[in-house]
Amino acid sequence: MTKQIPDTLTLEERAKLAVNAAVGLADHEYGFIPFFSGNLIENPASMQHGDWDYGSTHGRLIDALILARNMSGSSLGDDIEKHYRENFMSFFAEDGLSYRREHPHGHWKETANLIDQRSVLLALTSWYMSTKDENVKQAADAHVAALKRITVKEKDVWYYPASEYTKDGWPSANAVQLRLAPDPASFSGRLIMPLLKYHELTGNGDALELCHYFVNLIVHRSGVFNEDGSFNSALAYRSGHFHTRLGTLDGLARFALFKRDHSLSAFVKKSYDWALSQSTSFGWTPGDMQEQRYEHETCSLVDLISTGISLARAGYTEYWSVVERFLRNHLTESQLIDLDWVKSADSTANDEAGWRTHFQVGERLLGAFAGYSAPNDYACDVNYGRGHINDVQACCIGSGTRGLFLGWRNIVTEDNGAVSVNLLLNRGSKWLDVMSYLPHEGKVELQIHEGFKWLHIRIPKWAGYSKVKAVRMGAGESAVIEGAKPSVWMKPDYFTVSDVRAGEKITVTFPLLEETTIEYAVGQEFRVTWRGDDVVHISPEGEYRPFYNHKTVSETAPLKAGDLHRVEDELDW
Repeated sequence: MTKQIPDTLTLEERAKLAVNAAVGLADHEYGFIPFFSGNLIENPASMQHGDWDYGSTHGRLIDALILARNMSGSSLGDDIEKHYRENFMSFFAEDGLSYRREHPHGHWKETANLIDQRSVLLALTSWYMSTKDENVKQAADAHVAALKRITVKEKDVWYYPASEYTKDGWPSANAVQLRLAPDPASFSGRLIMPLLKYHELTGNGDALELCHYFVNLIVHRSGVFNEDGSFNSALAYRSGHFHTRLGTLDGLARFALFKRDHSLSAFVKKSYDWALSQSTSFGWTPGDMQEQRYEHETCSLVDLISTGISLARAGYTEYWSVVERFLRNHLTESQLIDLDWVKSADSTANDEAGWRTHFQVGERLLGAFAGYSAPNDYACDVNYGRGHINDVQACCIGSGTRGLFLGWRNIVTEDNGAVSVNLLLNRGSKWLDVMSYLPHEGKVELQIHEGFKWLHIRIPKWAGYSKVKAVRMGAGESAVIEGAKPSVWMKPDYFTVSDVRAGEKITVTFPLLEETTIEYAVGQEFRVTWRGDDVVHISPEGEYRPFYNHKTVSETAPLKAGDLHRVEDELDW
């Protein structure tokens, strides 16, 4: 008999789609350098190169492809990925940094942009993690050494005095003399996350040392975060730019876990809670606190997801529900999965070779995550702020894919013989398979592969506890555990089952909440209908590719033939 699984959100399937977009960006007429931006409401749709094409875009896409292939098994476009890797390695100079290339249509010079270096280190770390290639490690060690060498070093903090480094050194010796440290979140804080992971992976001492001094800078000397946790919105701090602030919080949260520093976790929590108060409960975030506050980057949402995971792992388990809402809603809703609204050209007749293309843009970007989205629409074309910018950006394709991976990686976790189901999403693992019937039914089935002492299943707060029920079936026996029974809530919000046996199936059921909330964003009020943690309707409706209102919900979850992908060697981010 063909196996049936719930036809509900499965992150590994979304990762396969993301691979299509990541390789679809490649410009075959320009050395496979990926395009950076896409305009989908243009007729015909277009993609264009930009100054982020080099270390930033290549790094993001290589990282994304490695993670997506690990969780999905996809090999689509591996020949294009090979070109990406060759290009990527060619951008390194003898000083160990990754440099942009000049372009005849571009305004930029050949410099080592500090924002690019984060993406570079993400790619090097994932690449080495997945292959143990010593040539990659050699490049990564040289890169980290360069990042350390060029810092301005003071008693207890290190920092960068400009956004770009040149082959002749810092562009202004006077900036170093005056101790200028422009927006430390953008140029130092966001580096903490990949530096820490690279240290954990290889033991690299320079990476850990950089983390220590950058954490000191951000927490004690930078002024990036105000006393109440809010983001400093001054122009010198990029108007409180969300992606770079949230990316910095991500690094701080991970460093707090690494050092078991509860005070640092509390510091992160305060700013994280403030960021949530500026966002919608389904995951739309402002771009900054000034002109860009009306546009949302997928990059920012993934930073929120990653930071929420670290806070939950640090003991603030209430953030698992935040992470699940964001995964179920604005992250996966921001992925391009239908092309009915996109008009693509069937020829290259109107292309500008090496700069801009209209050729099969929709098909090439299927699976892409929105660059700037509205709360209710893939395209953001509001009357406020900067108006319409980019519908797709390579950085958001990379980040969105990383967000899928981080969610998938943390659906099921194990710690000292206890297995936790943190997110109620479909997932295959060596311990058990999770089959989620949400949002159609309040039901999750767990097929156990290995025996273990404790199983903890997170139950959403809106489900209560008295009507939660688990049915255990195996070896011809069955047992029912009621949520109202004492001693089944060993961890807050987690339903606990003990002495779990290989081969048994545990079915957990609970009531589904349906409610309507009012959300505010982009100067508008939105009426949002929820079923459990899923948004199923939003009003007013979007204009170009409306979000959420295409969803259909049944009393019984639909099934489909297939199975869940199980990975023997999971990467760990």
